[in-house]
Amino acid sequence: MISSLRGSVLHVGAESVVVEVGGVGFAVAVPVPLARALHLGDEAFLHTNLVVRDDALSLYGFAERDELETFALLVSVSGVGPKSALGVLSALSVDQIAEAVAAEDDAPFRRVSGIGPKTAKLIVVQLAGKLHASPRVATGAGAPAATAVAAQVVAALVALGWSERVSTETVHAIVADASESDRAAVPALLKLALAQLGPSRTERASV
Repeated sequence: MISSLRGSVLHVGAESVVVEVGGVGFAVAVPVPLARALHLGDEAFLHTNLVVRDDALSLYGFAERDELETFALLVSVSGVGPKSALGVLSALSVDQIAEAVAAEDDAPFRRVSGIGPKTAKLIVVQLAGKLHASPRVATGAGAPAATAVAAQVVAALVALGWSERVSTETVHAIVADASESDRAAVPALLKLALAQLGPSRTERASV
């Protein structure tokens, strides 16, 4: 079983990457957001799941362990194959999947290409109690505004070179400890996030 890979990115496709490890290039299917975040020459670390079929060996890779675990849960659902599970993780974050299952809401899954109404309902039913969403960082009357500011800061960090996953987690951590005034202002929240993350990928490359 190949459970992880660390190496240089040789190729990036729409839904896959090739990672060179010890002179061998491994083709790995990855969620679309991850493929967009990786660039040629990056060093990538992927948590992987090797799917063995009669006619093929296929690797599926994820930036975070919880994505890998969610992938394994999804493929355990009747009618959900590896490609469909990857499609779900391309369209929805782990927290969004957990929240939809907890709310018994199959609509987000029905919007994923390759997932029909029956399969969407099965995902909700068969994964009930197996997934847990992270606590929300914005609550109370100011939550919608705070969430909008956080989303803008995440988008700014992604534009500066960080992955969407890293950007989101960093902003969530910052929001949890920030003052009310900082949570309400994009420049202030972005400054806090940059202080925690350090130089962007672009800045590091230019040094």
